Amino acid sequence: MPGALSVTIYRGLFRRNAVYLTTIFAGAFAFELAFDTSTNKVWDTMNRGRQWKDIKSRYINKEEEDED
Repeated sequence: MPGALSVTIYRGLFRRNAVYLTTIFAGAFAFELAFDTSTNKVWDTMNRGRQWKDIKSRYINKEEEDED
């Protein structure tokens, strides 16, 4: 069975150079998206309450009140 699986993978992905390169680029793109998303979530979790997007409402509301 492992031999049949490797033959199928070879025939499907590695036989033609264009398919092989497309598979590599698609895999790299998917990995980049997954890695960026996960690291951004970790960063946001570790820095919750200290980022501009978390405290912006406090300062924007004060500026609007000061202008009136």
